[in-house]
Amino acid sequence: MHRFLPLLTLAALSLAAGPVKATDEFVAVSDEAAFLALVDGRELRLGMLGISVEVLADGTIRGSASGWDLTGNWTWQDGFFCRDIDWSGTKIEYNCQLVEARGTEAMRFTVDQGAGQAAEFNLR
Repeated sequence: MHRFLPLLTLAALSLAAGPVKATDEFVAVSDEAAFLALVDGRELRLGMLGISVEVLADGTIRGSASGWDLTGNWTWQDGFFCRDIDWSGTKIEYNCQLVEARGTEAMRFTVDQGAGQAAEFNLR
């Protein structure tokens, strides 16, 4: 069963976490400094799926998803957040993502440079 859990959480990490309300206004995060100002010292959470992630200024990612450790690396390239992740021994493919923020409360990551599906995280 442990091998199915990574696939389910991987899907959750790369798919939409749910519909976005019409009143929610997300604004693209255009540069690394603005991105770091939002995530520095904070946790990205998708509580209903048990995902908790920290994106650190040193280029590393750490956290957990469904109770399993999550680690990785990230860079900022051409206006996109690019990351690779290892989730308890399961590699999550390298991907560059569009980042958008709703104030300092939430962030949305859209895979494939904004052309794919999105996941919305609360900032804690």
